[in-house]
Amino acid sequence: MRVFVAGASGALGSRLVAQLINAGHEVIGTHNSPASAERVRKLGATPLVVDLLDARAVRKAVLASEPEAIVHQATALGGAKFGRSLDKTFAMTNRLRVEGTDRLLSAAREAGVRRVVAQSFAPYRYAREGGPVKSEDDPLDPNPPANAAETYAAMSHLDRAVTGAGGIALRYGGFYGGVSEGWAEPVRKRQFPIVGDGGGIMSFIHLDDAAAATVLALEHDGPAIYNIVDDEPAPARDWLPVLAEVLGAKPPPRFPAWLVRLFAGEAAVVMGTQSAAHQTPRPSASLAGRRVTPAGVRDSRPPTWRSRSRTDRRPAMPQGRAIRRPRCALERFWSKP
Repeated sequence: MRVFVAGASGALGSRLVAQLINAGHEVIGTHNSPASAERVRKLGATPLVVDLLDARAVRKAVLASEPEAIVHQATALGGAKFGRSLDKTFAMTNRLRVEGTDRLLSAAREAGVRRVVAQSFAPYRYAREGGPVKSEDDPLDPNPPANAAETYAAMSHLDRAVTGAGGIALRYGGFYGGVSEGWAEPVRKRQFPIVGDGGGIMSFIHLDDAAAATVLALEHDGPAIYNIVDDEPAPARDWLPVLAEVLGAKPPPRFPAWLVRLFAGEAAVVMGTQSAAHQTPRPSASLAGRRVTPAGVRDSRPPTWRSRSRTDRRPAMPQGRAIRRPRCALERFWSKP
C-alpha cells in the first residue's frame, strides 16, 4: 500500500514509518526541516516538506503523491513548555488537529483516498460519571477545565472530522519509549509535582505498540474510534517518583490541590487527582484474536479480555503493552538503545 504519513519524523511518526516499511508498504513522509528529511530518508521513505496549515501545499502534496492511505501523526510538542494554560502550550498542535486535519481530509476526498487514520488522545477526556473504566462508546467530558477547553475541543474536532469522513481516530495513551521526551526536563527541575493524593491515573502506550496498532488500523475500514492504551495504568503517586529516580532527579514535590489550582490551573488538578475514579480508558481488545507483542509482531495468543460485547461485530484493535511494573516500564522509557 502507498501510505502518506503526515508528521513522519516525529517520535511516533518515525517508528510508524519503520514498521510500515518493514510490512512492505511504500511511504511518503512529510517533514519540516532538512534534518528531518534525512531522518525520513534513512528510514526508507520518500521525504516531502509540507506545511499542513497551507491548504494549497497539502492539496498539491497529496495529489502528487497518489497515496492509497493517509496517516495524520503531526503535532508540535517538541520542546513544549508547560505552564498555567494547557491551551497555550498546545496552540500549534490544536491548529494541526483542526486546520491540518481539515486540509488533509479535503485533499483525501479530491484524491479519492478513502483510508485515513489520525492521532487522537484518550486520557482525561471521558465524562466523570459511571465506572472507572471507559470504552470508546462512553461520553466525553462536556465541561473540560477552562484552561484546556480549546485543546479538548481540537481533539474532539479531529475525532468527528476523521470518522465523519469514514476514517479511524486512534486515541493513544501518553507516549513512552523515547530517549528524550517532554516529561523529562520538568521532572528533573522538580516542576512536575504530585498533586493532592496523587491519585490521578495516566494511561500510557509504548511508542512501538502505538505504531503497531496504527499499521493494523490501515487494514480495516472506518469509521471507528479506538483507545490504544496499556491495560494497567498507574497513578501519579506511583509512576512519578519512579520516573524521577530513573532520571537521577530528586523526588517530586507534593502540593495540595488548592495551591496547584492557583498556580497551574484546573487542568493540572484534574489530571493529578480526579482521573483516578473516572478517567481510565479501556484498551481495545485484540484484532481477530491476534495480539501485538512488544516488538510489534502479531501472534495468535488470545486476549485476556475483550472490550466490546459479543453482539458487537466491528473489528477491534490490539491492546498495547501493559505497564505491569512501573519501574521497569519507565526504565525502558529513558534507557538509551
